[in-house]
Amino acid sequence: MSTTDSDQIREAVRENYGQIAESSSGCCDTSCCTPGAQTPQLLSLQLGYSPQDLVAVPEGANLGLGCGNPQAIANLQPGEIVLDLGSGAGFDCFLAARQVGPGGRVIGVDMTAQMISKARANAQQDGYDNVEFRLGEIEHLPVADASVDVIISNCVINLSPDKVDVFAEAFRVLRPGGRLAVSDVVAFAKIPDEVRDDMALLSSCISGAEEVGVVERLLQEAGFEQVVVAPKEESKAFMAEWAPGAPITDYVVSASIEGRKPAA
Repeated sequence: MSTTDSDQIREAVRENYGQIAESSSGCCDTSCCTPGAQTPQLLSLQLGYSPQDLVAVPEGANLGLGCGNPQAIANLQPGEIVLDLGSGAGFDCFLAARQVGPGGRVIGVDMTAQMISKARANAQQDGYDNVEFRLGEIEHLPVADASVDVIISNCVINLSPDKVDVFAEAFRVLRPGGRLAVSDVVAFAKIPDEVRDDMALLSSCISGAEEVGVVERLLQEAGFEQVVVAPKEESKAFMAEWAPGAPITDYVVSASIEGRKPAA
């Protein structure tokens, strides 16, 4: 993919999620990972979050985005430093902050200025002193080498046109023994060319998905070990609503993606 194509994709995604950030009702007003007529709260329950999760974060942090719950596989521990790739309005960051406690820290990175502004306001609103948000691209993380224990992300890596760089950067910033715990969309069959070329479907977390074997290979080539990409068949139930009238669940599904940076 050319630099021009990559830049065009990033700009389209940035514009789409900037509009979501500025919308008072989140994902329900426009195309994104979980579009539709439901509230962000109902959408998040479908993704695997608990009712307790929904009331534990600042109002406005949950925009109903995502394709799963990375918290369920991250096994976060008190005192850990967590990095969220594509942190949006901060929903997963605030949940992670509660798990790592005051001795830990959470960093959210997002390339959309409107999302960063919204997330910072949410953090200030509820006094989250152990959370910070940085403007940046996940292909070029504004994070120091070997400085985080865990990387989480929710339905964001599929949006990147340069996944090799994303995984290389994730490996760089993790400490030895650090782990990756991601919910994302993967392909289990060939995505039709007309879907691949549809920018709206890319921003809806569909056409940018890579096949399971490709994701596994890219993680391993980046240096990760103990790589697991586990598609979730049950996710087809809510993903079918992402593109009404299009058979997207014939080739994409949500998955849990895990890997670990070698300790030595």
